[in-house]
Amino acid sequence: MSACASVNGESVELIPGTTVADIVGTLTGGGRGVAVARNGEVVPRSEWGTTVVKAEDRIEVLTAAQGG
Repeated sequence: MSACASVNGESVELIPGTTVADIVGTLTGGGRGVAVARNGEVVPRSEWGTTVVKAEDRIEVLTAAQGG
């Protein structure tokens, strides 16, 4: 049975050891203008590479948009 987390409201199958940085890289291609919350708590950018996403985690990746 595989482990899944919710990323921006969608179920995503996890590879063991997947980090927040891995998810951000997949979704955005980089970290500029991006904020991440894990289970409702902001994950500081300095911790993205060491924060392992676990089964049942809720990850929200938000990107800044310009305009009005």
